[in-house]
Amino acid sequence: MSFLVLLLMLWVEKFSAWRRRIQHDGPWLRQLARVEASARLGAAPWLSLALLVALPVALLAVLLVLLKPLAYGWLSLPVHLLVLVYSLGRGDVLAALGPFRDAWRRGDRQAAYHVAERDLALQAEDSETLLLRVQGYLLWQGYQGFFAVIFWYALLGPVAALAYRLLALTSEHAQQPALRERALQVRHGFDWLPVRVLAASFALVGNFVAVSRGLLHDLLNWDIATDRLVATAGRAAAELPEPTLGEIGVASLDDLWQLLVRSAVLWYAGLAVWTLLL
Repeated sequence: MSFLVLLLMLWVEKFSAWRRRIQHDGPWLRQLARVEASARLGAAPWLSLALLVALPVALLAVLLVLLKPLAYGWLSLPVHLLVLVYSLGRGDVLAALGPFRDAWRRGDRQAAYHVAERDLALQAEDSETLLLRVQGYLLWQGYQGFFAVIFWYALLGPVAALAYRLLALTSEHAQQPALRERALQVRHGFDWLPVRVLAASFALVGNFVAVSRGLLHDLLNWDIATDRLVATAGRAAAELPEPTLGEIGVASLDDLWQLLVRSAVLWYAGLAVWTLLL
């Protein structure tokens, strides 16, 4: 059933408007605000994180257990699908990159700086660094918005996928530094394995030698930042040229997107084979 849910998720994302309706964070964000407003919970960031992440995950686990014996477990399929779609990343990364791509193609540095700060929350001192950060943004959004969720869903089901998204939302929206730090710590643990599997996928669908050379010393390094690892692996696999203004710079973003697409196809093919062998 998991592979069927993954196929249905692609249909929902690509050919319907359900994703926007399902990804409604309002109730959870209000709960986050209430937790942060509590003086008692403010002094206990781990308890706050448990209420924001562990409690919804536990309720989902109980619901799935109750549905499992009914109708041979098929009643849990819509729950799996709704949770998986909700757990995907927020927004459309290609649409967000559109104004930057237009400015970069024209060679308009000032406009590129402006739209990168406005739409992507990215800043840089020079144009070369800015393009590198936008490349990293594209790879990171592709990883955390899709690959990490798919990995944990395929491995442990919707409970793990929901836990990952709630941790991501906490780390992005929490105002209390202690709570945000705890969420980032747990999320780093969630990211450690899937980001390395994605790096291996980049190597298989891209330049294997370049990825191996670039990540050999950092592959098992617990302390390396996830966004840095995925950016290094992606640039190496895509064999990108030096960052420059104009069409070449825009083409580098297209190359990275195609790398993500090929990796997604590889993951789905691997999951299909795994499903057939089970």
